[in-house]
Amino acid sequence: MADHKRVAAQQGAWLCFEDEAGQTLRSPKGRTWGRKGHTPIVSLPVKGTGRVSVAGLIAARPGTPQARPRLIYRLRTHRGRKGERRGLSEADYAALFDAAHQQLGGPLVVVWDNLNTHTSAEMRRLIAARPWLTVFYLPAYAPELNPVEGVWAHMKKSLANLAMRTVDQLIALVKNRLKRMQYRPALVTGFLAKTGLDFRPP
Repeated sequence: MADHKRVAAQQGAWLCFEDEAGQTLRSPKGRTWGRKGHTPIVSLPVKGTGRVSVAGLIAARPGTPQARPRLIYRLRTHRGRKGERRGLSEADYAALFDAAHQQLGGPLVVVWDNLNTHTSAEMRRLIAARPWLTVFYLPAYAPELNPVEGVWAHMKKSLANLAMRTVDQLIALVKNRLKRMQYRPALVTGFLAKTGLDFRPP
């Protein structure tokens, strides 16, 4: 796990962690108030069977105190249409990296898991076409090492028990929750710290 820090330090690059998550119209369950012995139940007519996929990236620049950590994301909407792709494609990840590169203004060292879309021949081709992008892979079955997992946990907790009728309402809520996190760099720093990883340059 030290290689990605060494490369990031040598290139003066942003060290980035990427992960993805999905959310349907069925909101996560959470604690709420109710009369003793009466479970609160809200009947909700839902229109459509859509869902939202989100690719998120936390970028940090170890050794540069003035560079606050950033949260960057891209959404893909699935409306349940025939033949529609259900997950994120290689092009979606490439678009996320292009946006991060433009926004951060420097090379990227990306660390992510071994999802088949991350390791496909098409993804390798897209990575090779971007000289400012270097990719490393997390060990298998190690989600606790990825700070973006904290983003998803925080987002889903904030969506608990919310009544969403349409995919458009879902999109608006997901964007709202992620934007709130973008304006809280201390929270994003907490996601990084929770991994227990040492982000200082070697």
